[in-house]
Order: sequence, then structure tokens, then C-alpha cells
Amino acid sequence: MKLLLDTNVFIWLNDAPQRVRAQVMTIIANSDNDLFLSLTSIWELQIKIQLGKLQLSDALPDILRTQQVDNNLQILTINLSHIWALENLPYHHRDPFDRLLIAQAQIEGMTLVSADGMFELYDVDLLW
Repeated sequence: MKLLLDTNVFIWLNDAPQRVRAQVMTIIANSDNDLFLSLTSIWELQIKIQLGKLQLSDALPDILRTQQVDNNLQILTINLSHIWALENLPYHHRDPFDRLLIAQAQIEGMTLVSADGMFELYDVDLLW
């Protein structure tokens, strides 16, 4: 299974793993599954850090490297097909970062790992 982490889930894996449901942690830890973080999430995190709206336990590049080593986390780039998919995405969710994550999960056939209840309004595979 290809799993695309929502930004909050990525943060929780490092700073508050107890916030991630046990069954979700088991699925994430299963080496048969491929774990992805979108550049969209990295961009969102960097903006929030620079605005002083988010403080992490370590520097973002260090957290990212640790997750890449510990969980074989892969980075999902943003492609034009992801952006074009936004045109047909219902406007239930107004957060542009979340909308792009939904579009990426749809286009790439990934399961989106998120606690965001708004994602349930979309035609996307969810895990939480």
C-alpha cells in the first residue's frame, strides 16, 4: 500500500507518536507499505516555522532525514497532473495545501493518512 502522510501525521510521528492511532502506527511501520510525504507538506511546514506558528522538537531537515532513514520515507514531488486535478476537486476544503494532498493521493492511487475529517468528503482512500 502507498501511504501519503498528512502534514499533521508527519509531525506527530516525530513529536507526539502517541497521537497516532495504534492501528495506523502498525500499518505505517509495516515495511510492505511505501510511506510518502509530499513536498506540499514540507512547504507548508517551512512557511509555518518561518511565521512562528510552529515549533518542532528538531530542525525540519533533521526530522525529514530521520524519517527517511527510520521509516524509509519517500518524498512525493508536485507534478502538473496534481495541479490540473484541482480543477475537478470539489471545494469542500479551503486549505490549498490539503487540497493538493487530496489531488496527489487521487492521481497517484495513494491512501491518505489523516485525522482531518474534511477529507472524508472527497473521493480518496483514507486511513485513520
